[in-house]
Amino acid sequence: MADADVIPIGSGGRPGRGSGRRTTPSAAARALAGPEAAKARAAKSQSRRKLDEPPPPEPAVQAAAEPDPGEMQNFAGFEKFVRETFGADGEAKIAEFLAFLRRRLTGEYEVDEFGYDSELTDQVILSVLRPLAEKWFRVEVRGVENIPDTGGALIVANHSGTMPLDGLITQLIVADHAHRPLRTLAADLVFQTPFVGELARKGGATLAGNDDAERLLSRGNLVGVWPEGFKGIGKPFSERYKLQRFGRGGFVSAAMRTGVPIVPCSIVGAEEIYPLVGNMASLARLLGVPYIPITPFFPLLGPLGLIPLPSKWLIEFGEPIRTDDFAEGAADDPMLVFNVTDQVRETIQQTLYALLMQRRSVFF
Repeated sequence: MADADVIPIGSGGRPGRGSGRRTTPSAAARALAGPEAAKARAAKSQSRRKLDEPPPPEPAVQAAAEPDPGEMQNFAGFEKFVRETFGADGEAKIAEFLAFLRRRLTGEYEVDEFGYDSELTDQVILSVLRPLAEKWFRVEVRGVENIPDTGGALIVANHSGTMPLDGLITQLIVADHAHRPLRTLAADLVFQTPFVGELARKGGATLAGNDDAERLLSRGNLVGVWPEGFKGIGKPFSERYKLQRFGRGGFVSAAMRTGVPIVPCSIVGAEEIYPLVGNMASLARLLGVPYIPITPFFPLLGPLGLIPLPSKWLIEFGEPIRTDDFAEGAADDPMLVFNVTDQVRETIQQTLYALLMQRRSVFF
């Protein structure tokens, strides 16, 4: 019975000769190995189906991923830096500045017929001057209420300091305290200087002549003028706070023709930023400039000598002098124009003396 169950296997499936025999597993062995073999066959079949099927889609990325603690810490640090640097409204200022850059790149800004770019002036020029006025010169302002809230007016100030920083600081003070732009009258040399002339026009300056002054005043602008000109800013330190001649009074006739008030402005502190002790007159004539200054630090210290000294500034705006009461044609009367010019000059001079008495120290 046992031999009947043995089936010899040869080549081609026929019984073969030879002593070696291979046998098929018995029924009992197949029964014992059945469950495990079935599992193996099922796994192999399943893996074959997986190879034939397309791969499943990748799981979608979550819309709100968990924030990285390191990135959150960096953002918090940047937020703190913005708050400390620009104040509580730092984000709004940064957004405003980025919008400003976009408008500059796309050309979406306006320039008036004089070349004045109000946005560039507010965002760049005055922003650069503000720390200088507040932290370095510590400007104290008086009499801002004498600047008209609306309508045209002519602000007349003394000029000093070797470099015309007093005009720029006055422009900043009027913008910050009276909340109005100040259009300034500048000398021809300013507009003949490369880059400086273009920047001056964009900052609101125009040629110091009656035509431009009257056009600006008649349109309700605040106009600033420094009648001493180069004689004022280029005078020796020994003559500080002594007003030079105010010219022929062209600014007064412009105010009379437009009927706007004249606001005297007295500036103390600008005389000490670059104490002028000498002048390279020969070199100045060769270069075609009014003067080349010699100060205690320039040209001895080179570029470092161009840093202004941190003097304490006082700026006072006096009571307006009305011009709308004059009869028609008064601007053509040279004697009357001279008298009003002298009145403005004397008002500024007396105010300078009073402010000098009140100032405790040049630098403190």
